[in-house]
Amino acid sequence: MSNKEKNLILVLKALTFAAEKHRHQRQDDAAASPYINHPIALVNLLIEVGVTDSKVISAALLHDTLEDTDTTYAELKIHFGKKISDIVWEVTDDKSLTDAERRRIQIAHAKTASKHAKLVKLADKTCNLRDIIKTPPVGWDIKRQRDYFYWAQEVIDALRGVHKKLEKAFDKAYALRP
Repeated sequence: MSNKEKNLILVLKALTFAAEKHRHQRQDDAAASPYINHPIALVNLLIEVGVTDSKVISAALLHDTLEDTDTTYAELKIHFGKKISDIVWEVTDDKSLTDAERRRIQIAHAKTASKHAKLVKLADKTCNLRDIIKTPPVGWDIKRQRDYFYWAQEVIDALRGVHKKLEKAFDKAYALRP
């Protein structure tokens, strides 16, 4: 089996795993879209800008499994190895902290994150902005939407220099802020 085939199998395995873990979750938009659409959007964006590393693509598919499902780091490591699990761990928020503390930590961590984690974080923030523009979460007034945009900008400013095309996609979405 070629490396290309192995990489494709890895990505499909990550997609299947993420779809199963998020199967009962819905997005907060008015349509209550299936949650798996969000990780898939990250992958679409990454590939669109030329990021094809199967570890980054797999981590993007899995990026919310530790944070939003019952998945453990050990479980990810068994299925996907240390590298992918570490990337997912790097982009995972500690839900036991307040929103303000989690936001502060994301900004601080963005500066020191691995290149792979920065790519996933950049894609995540970009897709989140696009979603807010297209279909804001239910109950989010303009102030809350703007606050998210400003905070996302702080996170991305802390990790700039990792991928010009991906940063340009973020800037394009940010320019459409409410």
